[in-house]
Amino acid sequence: MRNFYRLMRSTRAATAVEYGLILGLVFLAVVVSVGNVANSTTNMWSGISTAAQKHM
Repeated sequence: MRNFYRLMRSTRAATAVEYGLILGLVFLAVVVSVGNVANSTTNMWSGISTAAQKHM
C-alpha cells in the first residue's frame, strides 16, 4: 500500500500516463489510416477487375 501512495505522489507516474496516452493516440491514428488505405485499395482492385471483365 505504501508503494501505491509513493507512486501517486511521483511525477514519473504522471509522465508514464502521458506517454501511454500519446501511444494510444498514435495507435488509433495508425489503425484509422490502415483502414482507409485498405478501403481505397479494395476499391481500386474492384475497379480494375470490373474494367478487365468489361473489355474481355
